[in-house]
Amino acid sequence: MKTFLVVNPRSANGQTGKRWVEISALVGKVLGEFGHGFTSGGMDAARLARQAIDDGYECIVAVGGDGTLNEVTNGFFRDGQVINPQATLALLPRGTGGDFRRTFGWDLELTSALERLRTEKTEPFDVGRLEFIDNDGNPATRFFANIASFGVSAVVAREVNQGSKALGGNLSFMWGTVKGLLKYQERQVRLTVDGGPPETVSVTAVAVANGRYFGSGMFVAPDAVTHDGLFDVTIWSNYGLSDFVLKSKGVYNGDHVTWKGTRRLRCRTIHAESEDGDVFLDVDGETPGRLPCTMTILPGAIRLKV
Repeated sequence: MKTFLVVNPRSANGQTGKRWVEISALVGKVLGEFGHGFTSGGMDAARLARQAIDDGYECIVAVGGDGTLNEVTNGFFRDGQVINPQATLALLPRGTGGDFRRTFGWDLELTSALERLRTEKTEPFDVGRLEFIDNDGNPATRFFANIASFGVSAVVAREVNQGSKALGGNLSFMWGTVKGLLKYQERQVRLTVDGGPPETVSVTAVAVANGRYFGSGMFVAPDAVTHDGLFDVTIWSNYGLSDFVLKSKGVYNGDHVTWKGTRRLRCRTIHAESEDGDVFLDVDGETPGRLPCTMTILPGAIRLKV
């Protein structure tokens, strides 16, 4: 399988770029000849992935974290359509949060990732399509691999992304969560699920999940499956800083699904509009814009190397 690596040299706090000679030598031993390109700015990974698919590469590997994976996933599409349905997405995890890999039980070891690249085993992979308002106030479309959410999660993502992440993934996200909850005010959001009647919900956070984890290990959607053609939606209402401090363990082990303030549902599409101020989005750890938005699952849109 002709393979192209989209490399974020800033991932793993810059260690990916510093160790690239070593990493590429190991990849070469496993794959033989391969192509690669380095990202240098926002959505650069999408551009590199799209060009690689146009050039006939059959497997596109995101070398980085969840943000890099998101951009590479976007590179599989042009004008809203999959460029090559047979092209395969793969991941060589090098990120701080690492939430996507947790759904599959993948570790950060390079040897494990290389074993996945060596095999021919793939499976269908659902992709989420998000229509929203970008940070410049314009209508936009973006695809996501793991989880798109809105509410306090976007405030937390901004806090984390503005920091150095020198504390590592878990501590950086926990500290970001504390700061985010201090800043965030509960919002009233009107939700429409699968074209049904609209419902106004008090929102701390709403996570529309293809994978199971976000926020560096928060087990937000314990039953999500990446090839079942459905989103698993988790709605958190009326949670504050004291709840996180006193009950944070339940957010990480999945017990939160039994709490009074947690509600879950499954759907193919969900539309959300804010009724009292701006509500911002967190898309695979990035913050590209705000509500109103519509999310739609694209069942088995591409292949994932597992």
